[in-house]
Amino acid sequence: MSEFLTDMGEKKELLKKMIKMLHEGADVGEMKALFKKEFGNVMPHQISMLEEEMIREGMPAEEVHRLCQLHIDLFQESIEQAKLDVPEGHPLFILMSEHRSLLSFARELVEKATAFIDKKAPSLVREIGTLIGFFKESSVHYLREENVLFPVLEKYGVTQPPKIMWMEHDAIREIEKNLYAAYDALEKNSDAESAKKLQSAGIQLAEKLADHFFKENNILFPTSHKFFNEDDWKLVTQEFSDIGFMSYSPKSGNAVAEAGGVKLERDTIAFETGNITLEQLSCVLDTMPVDFTFIDKDDVVRYFNNAPDRIFVRSKAVIGRTVQNCHPDKSIHVVNRLLDEMKSGTRNKAEFWIELGGKLVYISYYAVRNKAGEYLGCLEVTQDITDIKKIEGQKRLLD
Repeated sequence: MSEFLTDMGEKKELLKKMIKMLHEGADVGEMKALFKKEFGNVMPHQISMLEEEMIREGMPAEEVHRLCQLHIDLFQESIEQAKLDVPEGHPLFILMSEHRSLLSFARELVEKATAFIDKKAPSLVREIGTLIGFFKESSVHYLREENVLFPVLEKYGVTQPPKIMWMEHDAIREIEKNLYAAYDALEKNSDAESAKKLQSAGIQLAEKLADHFFKENNILFPTSHKFFNEDDWKLVTQEFSDIGFMSYSPKSGNAVAEAGGVKLERDTIAFETGNITLEQLSCVLDTMPVDFTFIDKDDVVRYFNNAPDRIFVRSKAVIGRTVQNCHPDKSIHVVNRLLDEMKSGTRNKAEFWIELGGKLVYISYYAVRNKAGEYLGCLEVTQDITDIKKIEGQKRLLD
């Protein structure tokens, strides 16, 4: 990773010193003037690498997250001179196009909510409802970034910018919840008070998206473009297609069906309880009506099945990634506690159940051990038990 900073020479240490001064409260205007005097263009990937290096040297990651905007202010002119240029259909082209659409929808929603406060026209409620639908579709946009783009970046040692962006995704989701609740109230009551709440949530969302999309378009995406190779982009293209797009997403490039794929050999595997070919085993696991994910003893994701109607999105890009980096910061302490207890032998199973999109989802974790009791890893199993929970009596015959 450090090879991407060597071209900055001795200037690197001065730049790091300036960033630390910003964190200690130095005037942003004075730092910008010093930056302009001492430096030429600093590329977006170098910003990412500098932040990574400072965290390795002891600066708390939370501090870097909190003051990320100051770094952007400092580098703004350099960032704006390094605009990303990718061909139509490229994964980054799709993400940036979706950014433009979502920001436009947010601003349009604020305009229509404001107009309703004055006119109370029923047609405006319907038009706002269409925009609300667009935002609900956008969940796949964030899932593509979190489950595909972020893991590949991590492979190149870029861990902090994705963590910051994931935190901001969670903040966007919270704002959207408030937006949807305000719209439900407006649809039910058609009153100015509900419209004002919708307007306020819309303004908050528009401001958050503008700030967030600027960081991704000008730092995260150029960093990806700098590091990813052709095979990475083939994988990203395929995985994006697997997760899906919004109705207003631009058309993607040709998906590469072979990306990340492995041709299975018809080797027979001998178990104590019988024999099965590798192909048969793979198909059996993918037919199971539950989601499996296996994390090895070093907390690395090694396998997941392609169950029908998966509950949680999984991407091939997570293979080889630590499970801690597959979760937002706010839940990592729970993940670590669970795995530590399994490794120590004090726990063999953990179970949770949550309501998700009208479904009751049962999530369980099992310590995987060999016959000697040695810990080999953890198996996560997720199942939709909504219909199972409704079962009563008996059913003995096939319909």
